[in-house]
Amino acid sequence: MPYSAVFLGIAGLIPFVAMPLAYQLNLLSLTQSAVYFVQYSAVLLSFFGEVAWWDAISTQRYEIRLLVAMLPTIIGWLCLVFSHDVKVFGVLSLSYVAVLIYDKFILSLPKEQIVSYISLRMGLTSVVVICHAWMIYLLV
Repeated sequence: MPYSAVFLGIAGLIPFVAMPLAYQLNLLSLTQSAVYFVQYSAVLLSFFGEVAWWDAISTQRYEIRLLVAMLPTIIGWLCLVFSHDVKVFGVLSLSYVAVLIYDKFILSLPKEQIVSYISLRMGLTSVVVICHAWMIYLLV
């Protein structure tokens, strides 16, 4: 895995950690922290749909894969619409896990690439899920 991919992946965690931390340090209200968190999470989730979209197009396996590739974007948008509900954090968190599982078993990358990609994603997704749980803890 290129260093830049690892670096950017880790950098992408900053908003997930910063939003609950900003609330706990009294830098943002809980409402602001929660709204910003959901916005970032929804946008990032939609990015992973594009990975599946690219895979479907590049391998010419269109069947249901293009529809599945749209799900993260649709789920992210619905979470924005219903961002006032604490359940959104659970939906987003589970969506990241579902996308990781989909990528692990469906993406058409060469074996050596999929192993390093999934290894990186497992670490990043773990932090993302923990941060979603942290926000749920703060909100309830």
